[in-house]
Order: sequence, then structure tokens, then C-alpha cells
Amino acid sequence: MPRNSKNKPVITPEIVAEHGLSEGEYEIILDRLGREPNINELGIFSVMWSEHCSYKSSRRHLAKFLTKGDKVIQGPGENAGVIDIGDGDAIIFKMESHNHPSYIEPYQGAATGVGGIMRDVFTMGARPIALMNALRFGEPDHPKTKSLVNGVVAGIGGYGNCVGVPTVGGETNFHKGYNGNILVNAMCVGLARTDNVFYSAAKGIGNPIFYVGSKTGRDGIHGATMASAEFDDDSEEKRPTVQVGDPFTEKLLIEACLELMATDAIIAIQDMGAAGLTSSSIEMADKGGVGIELNLDKVPQREPNMTPYEMMLSESQERMLMVIQPGKEQMAFDVFEKWELDVAQIGKTTDTGRLVLKHQRKKVCDIPIAPLADDAPNLDRPYEIPKSLPVISLSDIHETQDYDDALVRIISNPDIASKRWIWEQYDRTVMTDTVDSSQSGGDAAIVRIHGSNKAVAITTDVTPRYVQADPYEGGKQCVAETWRNLTCVGADPIAITDCLNFGNPERPEIMGQLVGAIEGMNEACRAFDYPVVSGNVSLYNETNGQAIPPTPAVGGVGLIPDLTHFATLNGAKEGDTLILLGETTGWLGSSIYLREILRREEGAPPPVDLEAEKRTGDYVRKLIRMRRVNAVHDLSDGGLAITACEMAFAGNIGMSLNASVGIPLHGWLFGEDQGRYLLAVDEHSVNPVISTAKDKGIIAQVVGKVGGDRITAVGGFDVTLQGLREKHEGWLPEFMS
Repeated sequence: MPRNSKNKPVITPEIVAEHGLSEGEYEIILDRLGREPNINELGIFSVMWSEHCSYKSSRRHLAKFLTKGDKVIQGPGENAGVIDIGDGDAIIFKMESHNHPSYIEPYQGAATGVGGIMRDVFTMGARPIALMNALRFGEPDHPKTKSLVNGVVAGIGGYGNCVGVPTVGGETNFHKGYNGNILVNAMCVGLARTDNVFYSAAKGIGNPIFYVGSKTGRDGIHGATMASAEFDDDSEEKRPTVQVGDPFTEKLLIEACLELMATDAIIAIQDMGAAGLTSSSIEMADKGGVGIELNLDKVPQREPNMTPYEMMLSESQERMLMVIQPGKEQMAFDVFEKWELDVAQIGKTTDTGRLVLKHQRKKVCDIPIAPLADDAPNLDRPYEIPKSLPVISLSDIHETQDYDDALVRIISNPDIASKRWIWEQYDRTVMTDTVDSSQSGGDAAIVRIHGSNKAVAITTDVTPRYVQADPYEGGKQCVAETWRNLTCVGADPIAITDCLNFGNPERPEIMGQLVGAIEGMNEACRAFDYPVVSGNVSLYNETNGQAIPPTPAVGGVGLIPDLTHFATLNGAKEGDTLILLGETTGWLGSSIYLREILRREEGAPPPVDLEAEKRTGDYVRKLIRMRRVNAVHDLSDGGLAITACEMAFAGNIGMSLNASVGIPLHGWLFGEDQGRYLLAVDEHSVNPVISTAKDKGIIAQVVGKVGGDRITAVGGFDVTLQGLREKHEGWLPEFMS
């Protein structure tokens, strides 16, 4: 690095570029400072203005989202979203990405993703009660896929299991579009009291600032910048930017923070996530309208001779920053020392509106807070929302000549096949409140609110092939799918978090995917009164110019008011009648059938009728609470045939499906029309369920019976339940063996 006569680094255009800043952005920095920044200041601007921290490409479009609602206590803008579930209870939740680190170093990348999302939740005063994940890997025969699956799953299980928080659900897909850039999205749900939620605004002047948790090391430096750039053939060299996690320290940190939160000692608190000490201090100062002065000599350090640059940009894990009430300093020291955590008073709030850093008795940074936070770039990137792929007529999609073979191929394909090999590595029952997990094929996980008879339902979902085919319609669908999944267990959907995973936003077609998906998602949120309360945007997910399929993952949370009235897909009984709610046209565009049987990835995705979705879903919840149904499952990938199989596997009982009426058989069995539910009901409930549905304008029809030990469809397949289960369960263990 070039240096001047005083042996200080000279800021060259090459150094600016290495920090991910454009020439225009650097000119703005010069204007705001009125001088050239030193290397510490440049590093701070670099991470705060990175895509990962500033949302500079997406911020203006995220503002379109519905973010308020009757049960929303805190929407976007804090560490996590907060919703009211009654009785003084609040649920705090968020989803976040750790894609780039997990591709480079799968175990630590995934593990620290879990640790980071938990800190987002407990920093607001919540005890984490559940974890979810949404994983996307490359095609199975890609040389890296198996090791990536192995490392990511081990990292998620290793961290969550050690901390003692149940991992209760998620989803895992495989596609060649993720060969060079996998996705690891982690979600955490926590429980707090509505009158004891903590925020990050560092209010007041002269208040002490405390550092607590692990010591600061050199791991993760420029992690936020790395997450804001696409990969190339040299991505393996970025391994030093991946953080290293310690779940045992995280557990101590959770307990210590919650103990201090039970007092009046904390004014503000923020975890040190992306950009570490830099982002945490600046975000707290900006929200509180204050300045911050830090003495970096007091920062607990794991390695000798760390520079201010390294300390401020390190993303070492399990660290928190907090503003303490004057006079409560000893209380804070006592609590954290009791839990054997590093703790230090490293600074104070000021009235300057500036970030001032001192190191070895010298001022090494003095910059205004405003340009680093709200004044960061807010780009209006050009975009072209891709037109939907053409609708494919059902008559142009060949019917399989062997339905038994088609069913086996679809049920055992990597996306549909059982993920038991994965979820058996996660502790799903620790804390003893897991009523049901979604990992074994259910629609949503159910976690009891401890000591009560109510529960939260949690789900994650997105269908990337739909978003690829039509970003707007696919955006609507991923929100509707989570709403449907929560409905299937009898929960009232309340709010969502999201993780918007896309390629390079500097390309108008990729930016168009993002904008189209956001607009579709927003339309669904408004139709369902289902606001977005938190989330994350992950861009530049591509390698050598090849972008991932657009993947706006959605995490939904709902409330089951009374656990004597809930449903799962397990419960169908011998002699039950199968009723299908919702309209079936046999839509096969962008379907699993088209991809797996005919090897065609094309066609417009199924349209989403939001009005019909809401009408049908509201009716399903009513049926569950009236105890009119024994099992419920929504129809999604693979259509009626796969939905019936999954219900059969869950109840260990056969299913027989009727012939279609006026719809070609392959469309009837494998079509992916939206807004549909399969119900297993007692014989005496069939007529009331169907007649009431029709009174409400909902299409309802008998489509089969429950019983026996085979899966059959008139004119189609006839296979043994056990044989099909072996195919369903066998793919992943065989692949990973």
C-alpha cells in the first residue's frame, strides 16, 4: 500500500476500488468530509455504504411494502420485527442470509448465520424459541454439492443444538442455478414481553458504552463488503473473510443479556453483526441522534497488535454493544463477569453527531454520523421487469405413458424427496415446547408459548422457478404459500419476514426481477393484511456473471389461539373422504411435472387469485376450529398426487384418488394450480363441508378416499405405500452416503 512521508497509507483509486466504492461514491465522501479520509475512515465508509449494510439498490423499493398492522409493535428498521400475540406476549423474528460465507466455508458460514440471526432477536429482549432455515444447493452431480450440503447442515445443527434452541423446520432445494452460489437463509423466532422490548437508539449524552461477549479478532474483516460482490474463480481466496462462531459463548451471552434486561440498566443495545463494531456503533448513534466516542485500546482483543482498521471492521462473532444507564456500570460488570464474558467500558455518547475513535492516545477517526447512515447512497438503478414466460396450453404438454414411473420419479426427485437425513441432525424438541415441526413434510412448525395453551406457527417458502418465469406472479405466490401453510395448521397469519436473494442489481434484468418480486409480494401482503416486519436483501449472488434463480424467501408467523383446535397433515383415518378445495385447471407451466418428466423448464407459472386465496383460507381455518377435518395439506409442488402421497406418508395409510372430470389426467394429478387444500374428513362431515364451501363461493369436490396400503389414482398410478415411501426417503441418504 502506498504511503506518504509520515508513513501513512495514501488513498489511491486502486484502494478505493478495493473497498467496493465507486468513483462517484468516493467523490461524495470527499465532499462530506471536506478532506481526504484516512484508511480507517475509508474502511468505515466502505462497509457502511456496502450493499449489505446500506441497501442502496433496494431501499427505495422496499419502502413499497406494507409494514404496519394491528398487531405490529415494531416493523422494519430495528434488529428484528415485533408482533403482539396477546396476554402481554410478543413474538420477535427475522430472517437473514449467510450465502457467500457458506459457499466459501460451509460449516462456519452456516453456523455463524444461525448465531447472527439469534443475536438479532435476543438483542431486542426475546428468548429465542425456534430456528428455521431455507437452503438452496446446486445440482446433485456438481462436484461441490455434497460437501456443501454436509458442511452447511453440520454447521446449522452444531450451532443450534449447542445453544439449545430447536430447529423446527425449513426447506431445501437443488438446482443447477445455485452451482456457483448456494443460499443459506436462517430465521429465528423469539418470545418477549410487550412491555420489555429493547431498541438500539443510543439516547442521552455522556452515557457509558459497554462492549460484551467474545474478544475481537481478525476473522470476518470485510465480510459485509464480500457479501456485496459477486463471485469469480478466485472466490476460495475469500475464506479469511468468513467469521468463526462459538455457540457456547452465544449461550452465555443470551443468558447474561436477558438477566441484565430484567433490570433498568440498559438504555440501548445492538449486536455486532455485519461490519461489527462499525455498524453497531453508527446505527445506535444515528437512531439516537447522538455522537459516539470510542477508545479502541479498551476493546478486548484476541490477537496482538490489532490496528483500528481491523478492530472496527472485524466481524468476530458473539459480541454486543450497549449503552448503560449512568450509575449502573457496576451492575453490568457484575452480570457479565458472572457469566464469564469479556466486558469493557469502551466509550461514551456525545453531543457532536460524530464518530470519534482514539487509539494509542491518538485520534484515528473523526467523521460525521449522518453520511454513514441515513445519508448513504439510495440508488435508482435502471430496471426492466421481465415479461412472464408464455402460457403453455395443457394440450401442448404430453401425457406420461407410465404414471407409476412418473409418480416415483417426482416423489424421489431432489426437491420433493424426504429431507429426513438433514432434519434428524437438528434438535427439534429441546425446550420441550415443539408441538409439531414442518421438517417431516408438514406445512408449518408449531411451537407452544411456554406455560400456555396457545402457540406460534412458523413457515418458510418460495418457489424460485415461478419467480424466474414471472417475478411479479412468483412474488405473489411466495407470500400466499406461507399464508396457506400457516392456515393449514389452524393459525391466524400475522406477519412475515423475508430474505430477498438475487443476482447483480447493476444489470437491469436482475434489478427488474427484484422490483417485480417486491411488487408482487406487496400486493399479496396487502390482500391478506399480512405485513412485512423485518428482512434482509442479499444481492450479487452470482459467479462469473451467472446469476442464481431469483429467490425471495419468505418466513411467515401466525398464532394458534387454542391448541385444542389445530391441524396437521397427520391424522387421516381409514374411511375418511378426501375433499379438494379450490379451482383445478391442470396448470403445468413451470411445474415439477414439466421439469422432471419432460425435462422442460418453461411456461408461465400458475396465477395467484388473492381474493380466492383469502376466501378459501379463511374457510379452512374455520373448519379446523370446528373440528370438521382430520388432516389438512395445501397443494403445491407436484399437485394433487404429491399432496396425497405426503398426507399418506404422515398418517401411514393409503389413499385412492378419483378420476378427473373434464381435465386431462396428467394435469389433474400433477397440475400446480394455486389456492388449493386437500382435506381428510369423516364421512358425516362431507356434505356440510362441501355445501358450506359452495355457499361461500368456494369450489369443493370429493376426490378420493383414505384407507388400505396403496396409493392409487383411477386411470393413473397404483403403487404400494411402503414402496413409494422407500423411494421418497431413499434419495438423500443414498446421495450423501
